Amino acid sequence: MKLSRNSQFTGLALAGALMLSACGSDQAVDDQADPAGNVDCVDGGGTLDAAGASSQENAMATWIAAYTGECEDTTVNYDAVGSGAGRTQFIDSGVTFAGSDAALDEGETEQATERCGDSEVVNIPAYIAPIAIAFNIEGVDSLNLTPEVIGDIFNQEITEWSDDAIADLNPDADLPDSEIVPVNRSDESGTTENFAAYLSEAAGDSWPHEVSGDWPIEPAEAGQGSSGVVSAIEEGEGTIGYVEASHIGELGTVAVGTGDDEFVEFSPEAAAAIVDASETREENTENDLAIDLNYTDAGSDAYPIVLVTYEIACMEYENQEDADLVKSFLNYVTSEEGQQAAADEAGSAPITEETRGNIQNTLDQITAAS
Repeated sequence: MKLSRNSQFTGLALAGALMLSACGSDQAVDDQADPAGNVDCVDGGGTLDAAGASSQENAMATWIAAYTGECEDTTVNYDAVGSGAGRTQFIDSGVTFAGSDAALDEGETEQATERCGDSEVVNIPAYIAPIAIAFNIEGVDSLNLTPEVIGDIFNQEITEWSDDAIADLNPDADLPDSEIVPVNRSDESGTTENFAAYLSEAAGDSWPHEVSGDWPIEPAEAGQGSSGVVSAIEEGEGTIGYVEASHIGELGTVAVGTGDDEFVEFSPEAAAAIVDASETREENTENDLAIDLNYTDAGSDAYPIVLVTYEIACMEYENQEDADLVKSFLNYVTSEEGQQAAADEAGSAPITEETRGNIQNTLDQITAAS
């Protein structure tokens, strides 16, 4: 990833035992999760409340499982209500930090800056993962689809699985002569926003909609959160949807066409390739690390549909406890140990050392109002 600032990675004190409060989560936490490493608990502990992206709930559960064994006097509550709701709760001072698959836009940044006592608000990239296009067709495990065909399917222009546009790309697949049922998120979602951003850039006239976290057309089928989308796909027939890849289970998946007439299956490595080929946003402030993803020119080895989940935080909090706990917890989340634990459990792509250095530079400057 091409970020403009570098700093040496150093350790910070880590907040202690965590409690995950993730709405809709049915993911078991592995008791043998990777340890948090050398953890120094925040003196006196405390409670850290957060909410947001359901895409990272599996990773968050893993971070919490590793973190819990180290300290006994700190609780962290993460409510996986979706990116949009998480950003709203952060702006309304309902949580200390938020998880979001989309960085704050200009209007949200203005509101969040006010919430942060007119201090800088930052988007910290902590979780990088492919967005899988998953489907449920009996006897079919994988499909090749171009961006244009993907756009036409989700825009409900291609409505039958036996359509020539799909069959020509998959001559060996036993495609049924049945209805395609696209499934989208029913809630405002960063996963939706990232998926729509990809289609807007790559699918041309097949996707003539504005980029938004809200689905732009009347849905054929919809689900609340990542788990809701997966349930709708699993319980239907001929269904297809988009979801952060760690949630897909045994569903069939799509290899996505690139500009080089090749098809790329999702993987952590392929997701990392597009992030490494991207730049930071032009409008970023000094400590903000939001990324402008390069959907169309990242190379033939890059899986082009990815999400970057940001942890959104203030650079200055009203009290020292909030500042210490945010710094400590996000330091673990973005540490080498935390990133590897998430990768092992959720299949995410660990951030690079360069990115970690830039994150550390930002975390080091989080403080409390004097």
